[in-house]
Amino acid sequence: MLGHCLTGWFRVDVHSIVLQQYDAVGYVENNLITGETITYRSRLHCILLVKPGLIAIAILGIGALVFYAADLGSALSIQAILITWAVLLIIAAIPVLTATVNWHSAEFAVTNKRVILKIGFIQSKTAEMFLNKIESVGIDQTLTGRVLGFGTIVIRGTGGSLEPFHQVSAPLEFRKQIQEQIGKTFEPIPRPAPAGFSNN
Repeated sequence: MLGHCLTGWFRVDVHSIVLQQYDAVGYVENNLITGETITYRSRLHCILLVKPGLIAIAILGIGALVFYAADLGSALSIQAILITWAVLLIIAAIPVLTATVNWHSAEFAVTNKRVILKIGFIQSKTAEMFLNKIESVGIDQTLTGRVLGFGTIVIRGTGGSLEPFHQVSAPLEFRKQIQEQIGKTFEPIPRPAPAGFSNN
């Protein structure tokens, strides 16, 4: 997970890492059409976990401060202390677990026919567009996003634009893979030379 999240930072071969890392059957695999194959996959960046992690640390820090400031250690029984800290840990874990589920359930894929995007677990948001309908792929990156390798992807097509998807890992590589697949769809099909024809 850490290696995938820092791909943009260390400029490693994102394409090979992503294809090897996500072998589990998910939304994308279950919605492939006849003759469609996945050529590239990506995920949300682990920056998604930073804010929930800081919230969890803040909850535990505030709890510890109140606990020692009010001298609850001497006022409560050992059982009450354990229950209090267990409740704090559960509360602190909720945002981290929620973000982890969202990170793991997000899927971004390029196939030989479409671009498929999906985020969310219980309440999911999905979008897809055929390659021949795509007009442009926009990338929005902050300075932090450029350094760490994440950004927002906006796909614009002939029928309108898809909703932006934020905090996508290695967005420039994602756009490159889309453009390469679009280029392949416009490559001329070589025709066999007429019988008896020779270049010599």
